[in-house]
Amino acid sequence: MFTGIIRQIGEVTSIETDADIVRMRISGAEVLGDASLGDSIATSGVCLTITELPGDGSFVTELMGETMERSAMSQVQVGSQVNLEPAAQLHSRLDGHIVQGHIDGTGTLVHRSSGDKWDVLRFSIPAELAPLVVEKGSIAVSGVSLTVSAVSPADSDEHWFEVSLIPVTLADTTLGQLRDGDAVNLETDVVAKHIARLTEFSTNARQT
Repeated sequence: MFTGIIRQIGEVTSIETDADIVRMRISGAEVLGDASLGDSIATSGVCLTITELPGDGSFVTELMGETMERSAMSQVQVGSQVNLEPAAQLHSRLDGHIVQGHIDGTGTLVHRSSGDKWDVLRFSIPAELAPLVVEKGSIAVSGVSLTVSAVSPADSDEHWFEVSLIPVTLADTTLGQLRDGDAVNLETDVVAKHIARLTEFSTNARQT
């Protein structure tokens, strides 16, 4: 379980493919202080397991085909920067929102509007995820907990949402480096997903 508050920007230092497993080595000394083998680290929003700790401020993790297909991790290369967050602890503050590290899909940066104090970023979102995103609700974009500032109309043919980013978010996460067309990992609010699923069962029960 995570909060979407990024602790460090790490760097992918090596990528190896072994059959259907992709093995990545990522630098991230600041998030590894008390880390152990088997611990979870959210990497640009994807919950990954530490499989090796070389002891040089990096960790190794393995990604399955399912992870590569559902997330933007397939576009990561050696030298790519990623957002890192260790798993939340029960005694810590929940400064963001409940983030599971289970990616629902990917979006694309459509447009960035830069202001004096903040940037407004508009992202496309898959049609099936659009109903789960509401204005003033929460969403995790590449692992960063953000508040939705605007959404596309329900009857629109193009599905998108906007977020407003303050300078500290732009500086301390990879979102500040995004360019139009870049892909991001999206995780919608877990409560919204449960409500949508319950609604499906309720609707089916009324129709039978």
